[in-house]
Amino acid sequence: MAARRLVAALLTALVVAGCGAQAGRPSIAVGARDDVVSTLVANLYAAALRIYGTPAHVAVVSDPLKGLDTADITVVPGFTGRLLETFAPGATARSAAQVYRELVSALPEGVAAGDYAEAAEDKPALAVSEATAKDWRSREVTAAVRRCDKLDIGAAVGAPYPKTVGTCAPAVREYPSAAKLFESLRVRQLNAAWTSTADPDIPADAVVLGDRTALIRAENVVPLYRRNELTEMQVLALNEVAGVLDTAGLVQLRRQVAAGADPALVADGYLAEHPLGATSR
Repeated sequence: MAARRLVAALLTALVVAGCGAQAGRPSIAVGARDDVVSTLVANLYAAALRIYGTPAHVAVVSDPLKGLDTADITVVPGFTGRLLETFAPGATARSAAQVYRELVSALPEGVAAGDYAEAAEDKPALAVSEATAKDWRSREVTAAVRRCDKLDIGAAVGAPYPKTVGTCAPAVREYPSAAKLFESLRVRQLNAAWTSTADPDIPADAVVLGDRTALIRAENVVPLYRRNELTEMQVLALNEVAGVLDTAGLVQLRRQVAAGADPALVADGYLAEHPLGATSR
C-alpha cells in the first residue's frame, strides 16, 4: 500500500512539473498591423500554435516586419504579392506559385516562409454587373482587357489595385467609400469596379471576374518567421493553416469581425470548425 502511494505521489509530481514547464514557456509573438485583416490572420496563426501546444499571442505593432528583423516578433503573416513587392520591388511574377518562389528567394537571411494557402487569397479583382458580364459573354478579367478603351473603372479611396492589367492601363475614378463605388456600378455610371477577392462588402448582385491567366499578381496568405527559432512542430502548426483556410472562410471571418466580434475568438472558432491535421501531431 505504501509503495502504491509513493508511485502515485511521484506520478502526480511529474504531471505538475510538466504543467509548470508548459506554463513557463515563453509566448511566441505573432505580429500584426492595426487593421482588421492583419489582426485576424495573425490570430489564426497564433491559435494554430496554441493548438499544437505552444503559447502564442498577437502583438499589434506599426511595422511587423521591422519587429521580425529586431527579434521582437517571431512570426509575421501576410500576403505573398505584397511581401514580394516589399523585399523585391518591381518583381514581375504574377501566378501564385511564381510569386511564392520569388518571395522565398528574396527573403533576407534569417527569415523563412511557411506554406502559403493556395485557396486563401485577397488580391485585387474587377467587379462588374451581371448585365455587363452577360454583354461581354465572359466572367474573366481577360474580357475587360479586350475592351480596355471602353472601360470606365472606379475604386474606393485607398484600395490597392494594379496600374496595368496585361496590356491595359485604364484611368480609375476614386470614390469615398465602397458603398458609393458599388452604387455607381449598379446605376451604370461605371462598368467595372476595383475590389478584392476577400472583400466582405461586395454586393450579391456584383460579378467578380476570375483571373485564370494570372494577369493580376497573386496575394495568398503566408507566414514569415525567424529562421532556426521555431521547432519542427511549431513550423508544422503554421503550415497546417494553409490546409484549412480558403477565401470564402476569410470573407466569413472578416464579416464577423466587422460586426464587432473579437478577432481572437473568431480565429479560435474557425479552427474549431476546421480542425488542423490531427494525424500530423
